[in-house]
Amino acid sequence: MSIMKTIKIFDTTLRDGEQSPGASMNIEEKLRIASQLEKLNVDVIEAGFPIASDGDFEAVKKIAQTIKGPEIAGLCRANIKDIDRAWEALKYAGDRGRIHTFIATSDIHMERKLQMKPAKVLETAVKAVKHAVSYTPNVEFSCEDAVRTRLEFLAEMVEAVIDAGATTVNIPDTVGYSIPFEYFNIIKYLKDNVPNIDKAVISVHCHNDLGLAVANSLAAIQAGAGQVECTINGIGERAGNCSLEEIVMALRTRRDIMPFENSINTEHIYAASRLLSTVTGIAVQPNKAVVGANAFAHEAGIHQHGVLMDKETYEIMTPESIGLNANKLVLGKHSGRHAFVARLNELGYDLPKEDVEKAFVRFKSLADKKKEIFDEDLDAIVADEIIRIPEIVKLVQMNVSSGSFAAPTATVELEVKGKVKRVAVIGDGPVDATFKAIKKLTGMKPYLVNYSVGSITGGTDALGECTVRLEHDGHEVLGQGSHSDIIVASAKAYINALNKALDVAQRTRVEI
Repeated sequence: MSIMKTIKIFDTTLRDGEQSPGASMNIEEKLRIASQLEKLNVDVIEAGFPIASDGDFEAVKKIAQTIKGPEIAGLCRANIKDIDRAWEALKYAGDRGRIHTFIATSDIHMERKLQMKPAKVLETAVKAVKHAVSYTPNVEFSCEDAVRTRLEFLAEMVEAVIDAGATTVNIPDTVGYSIPFEYFNIIKYLKDNVPNIDKAVISVHCHNDLGLAVANSLAAIQAGAGQVECTINGIGERAGNCSLEEIVMALRTRRDIMPFENSINTEHIYAASRLLSTVTGIAVQPNKAVVGANAFAHEAGIHQHGVLMDKETYEIMTPESIGLNANKLVLGKHSGRHAFVARLNELGYDLPKEDVEKAFVRFKSLADKKKEIFDEDLDAIVADEIIRIPEIVKLVQMNVSSGSFAAPTATVELEVKGKVKRVAVIGDGPVDATFKAIKKLTGMKPYLVNYSVGSITGGTDALGECTVRLEHDGHEVLGQGSHSDIIVASAKAYINALNKALDVAQRTRVEI
């Protein structure tokens, strides 16, 4: 147990995580997340799918040019065109650039999706890896839907791509189908039956459709895997991916029975979680392991007594170990710019001077209305003032009147593509009237999938936060808005979502 094996942490928040409905990010947002991943000290950042769109290509290129610590990976299908495009973006990372190519290997995928015979799939994979190796020795190959692949063929494929030059082979549970002992046995089978398996790192990429992504990843590590692919907050397609914070803290907490270590600076975990929620608008559920609001809360009397006597009675990790400041009260109206910037840095925001100034002005305005400013308020300020996609639609001003004896009416003034427009609309309620007015002014007709309202902190002076999910032209987008007036917050969230929808439309992905 004294010999500790190092497990590589491969973060795919910017690629697989972004495929979560409504989680689309622009280049600036991706760079902010990548910078936080650099602080976390992840081994690999999968920055995107370069051939998917010009926007994805530019994001991967910019991250490869900017981020200096981790390796930078780009995903590509097993064909020459994809690989060439990927390296065109990744080459700026030099030796840290990783080409990650894949093809499906399960019978159901080969027959119904690829419509290829196993021998042709094997040939295609080997050709792709050899082409990738002509650019860089840092090549990862993934057997898509590996868990449902016949073991003999899976072993044959893994051996062939390693011979072709792949230095990492990924065995993904693409559809979240496996359970821990089965996944353990798959990895063990490869370790026992692939002659050249020691020439490559075995990677695992688990989806959470059965809620077992972290458990399966741990089982794979115990069977011999050396890399885990995961995302912040576990975001990703369908039910999401293996959660970075959960797998990392599980390995750290249970070193007594699992002799594995990793390079993650865990004190940056909470900041990473908050930043991702702020950027995407996807809130973390309160009972989420490690980073949820209730993760270190104790309500039951017997638990509270035990924690007061000794924290270890009911806490298996400390809040400080993930960067959670136990004292959430941080600033007030007398706080200066230096303290403000210092706290933003602690929360994971490294803003240029002009953005700091915009946020500080908003902070002072809020501090005049509230006695106490909390971390959550600062997140809302940064989200509202800084982390924004290009605003084609801007809220100029609005007024709403409603009551039990009057028809709810919203008068809204917007700037749309540089032109100021104004309209008054009656609705079923103040929010409905506001949304109808915005739709009339923009000419857009999105479908409202979900609308939620909450207070960012406690107290009657708390900022109200609104989140909306809209469906527009086949895309789902999330919008966020915060304001002391919840109707204004609702309008800002709706407009934020519309701007995201317009931004997505401008960078529509190619068919893949």
